[in-house]
Amino acid sequence: MEQTLHDSRYSWIRLAISLGLSIVGSIGMWAAIVVLPAMQDDFGVTRAAASLPYTVTMVGFAVGNFLLGRAVDRWGIAPVLALSAISLALGFAGAALSPSVPVVTALHLLTGIGASASFAPLMADVSQWFLKRRGIAVAVVASGNYLAGTVWPPLIAVIMVDHGWRGAYLALAVLVIVVVLPGSLLLQRRIDAVSTARATSEASAKAQAVSLSPRSLQILLAIAGIGCCVAMSMPQVHIVALCIDRGFGTQAGAEMLSLMLAGGVVSRLFFGAFADRFGGLRTLFIGGTLQMITLCLFLIDGGPASLYAISLIFGLSQGGIVPSYAIIVREFMPPREAGNRVGFVIGSTIVGMAIGGWLSGWLYDLSGSYDLAIWNGVAWNAMNVGIVLMLLVRMGPAAARRVPA
Repeated sequence: MEQTLHDSRYSWIRLAISLGLSIVGSIGMWAAIVVLPAMQDDFGVTRAAASLPYTVTMVGFAVGNFLLGRAVDRWGIAPVLALSAISLALGFAGAALSPSVPVVTALHLLTGIGASASFAPLMADVSQWFLKRRGIAVAVVASGNYLAGTVWPPLIAVIMVDHGWRGAYLALAVLVIVVVLPGSLLLQRRIDAVSTARATSEASAKAQAVSLSPRSLQILLAIAGIGCCVAMSMPQVHIVALCIDRGFGTQAGAEMLSLMLAGGVVSRLFFGAFADRFGGLRTLFIGGTLQMITLCLFLIDGGPASLYAISLIFGLSQGGIVPSYAIIVREFMPPREAGNRVGFVIGSTIVGMAIGGWLSGWLYDLSGSYDLAIWNGVAWNAMNVGIVLMLLVRMGPAAARRVPA
């Protein structure tokens, strides 16, 4: 068998570059969460209305993952990242200068689309360069999203002290242009035909053991992704607001979000290694079950120390969920369709985040607390776990495992 570029030295260098660009490009997903309370005060609107910019960000993120994923299959990741930098800068700068919530909300569509290039498209691209260590490689680049959520919220909160949310957004606009635009030029190389043929053969061998068409499996994964991420969005989107409601302040909320996402990074790396040995479906089932259990901990109304601990536990439980979808797609489906299919499934998880972010705010306005929103997340999560369990039972242990490279 001819030697391929999979798991080569260049593959790991490319992974490191992709991780760095993901950390900066993913700012667009988290900024709206940190500025939510300040934006609500600035415009004098309800919590649900102040949540709409984040919801629109997630809509753009979902659409971008799908459309830009298809673009990666055709043109490669470099031009996609360059386009994302421009979209992010326009969205942040435009929102900072906007006079009303509707205008701000509309411009967050650009930040969502721009940030999406740093998620599913990058995961799809990185997955092409690995075979034996595909799980950990996808988990590493996906961790850029959570590392961005770990690093940037506290820094944004600091900038807001002196310059408000508008000043913070202008600073972010400059940052993405300076880093992501030139950085995209480092990823212009594309995988060779020999490596693609090898990966296609492995995916075909595994797909023969599955009694579902790729299209049916993709749809089921998308539905499961919506369910898990409606649940995931409640703590991630509303942790800052929850802290303010309990009297802990914005800075504590930003720190808890950072701690939650730091735990998510650890979780993603652990579950990525787990997926290399036991397969993506088992990884997804374990992660979904743990998330459903730990989400209930947010019902505890204790002091700040307990909420810090709960945030970390939640992050450790659920961080490996979303990358598992990309790993499953790459295990069962052809590499030439990686961007399209990974983008579709990951885009569906973002739809879940968008729905859940707004729905949690609406349920808060309805009930005056986040308890109802938490139970709503548990119900959606149960649907996710049920679908994955059905797939595991239907495929059997042989099909659920990864074909050895």
